[in-house]
Amino acid sequence: MKRAAFTLAGVAMALAVPASAANPITGRWITEDRDAVITIAPCGASLCGKISKFLVAPPQGVDQRDINNPDKAKRSRKLLGTPVLTSFSEDGDLWRGRIYDPKSGKDYRSVIRRTSASKLEVQGCIGPFCKTQNWTRAN
Repeated sequence: MKRAAFTLAGVAMALAVPASAANPITGRWITEDRDAVITIAPCGASLCGKISKFLVAPPQGVDQRDINNPDKAKRSRKLLGTPVLTSFSEDGDLWRGRIYDPKSGKDYRSVIRRTSASKLEVQGCIGPFCKTQNWTRAN
């Protein structure tokens, strides 16, 4: 009987969600500058985020192209639908991946943390230097 109780306790512990698991970050998020909505969703084994809506029209309108991209082949693609978050995977209470800034054409190491049901803390880093933005859940 003791053995069965220990086995059941072990199974229950194995099925429990770890306390340090990251909060989900999927959904639609408004950037700190309030100029775009980024939709974060699964893409393969990781999470990705794409520009799904402009809240402020880019300089060349909604057909704005990715003109600052260092890859010449990607400079003709529309910004709307462009992936700006790629390869995000859970790491404890964080999500780690890459973030692309279409304004500068640069790609950075990134960390995302869900700080509340309606807030994300998004960091882009070069070496030890990071810039943090707070994104808000879109309706």
